[in-house]
Amino acid sequence: MTDSVLAQLAALKGAPAVALKAKWRALFDTEPPPYNRRFLESRLAYRIQELAYGGLRKETVERLRVLAKQYDGKAGGHLKGRHDRMPIAGTRLVREWQGVQHSVTVRGDDFEYLGQPYKSLSAIAREITKVRWNGWVFFGLKSHRGAA
Repeated sequence: MTDSVLAQLAALKGAPAVALKAKWRALFDTEPPPYNRRFLESRLAYRIQELAYGGLRKETVERLRVLAKQYDGKAGGHLKGRHDRMPIAGTRLVREWQGVQHSVTVRGDDFEYLGQPYKSLSAIAREITKVRWNGWVFFGLKSHRGAA
């Protein structure tokens, strides 16, 4: 990065909100959105670098278009054929329970634990603890309060 770009990025942190909004107007030629300071800083930092070094490659933009078509077009739509909160296939979930480490591998549409397929994390949590558990909570993918 050039010193000019680095200086601009560093200046964002200490700039007052009024200055961030003015910078937004200058770089985007629109009114700034009513989001928090952190959003404005990160978006401005990206835009500064984008203008200095160029944006996404054409291949990347095309790939994003293809991925976008996988959504069903509804607001808050989900990827077709994939549960919206399912971890990526191949992810290993590790949980220690009563001094024993348990490892679960996420597969396409199910999970593998001790070489056996399971349809849900709750079934695996029940197998491990011998009591009913929300599998997402047990493996730390969801808080007890329901926030993902």
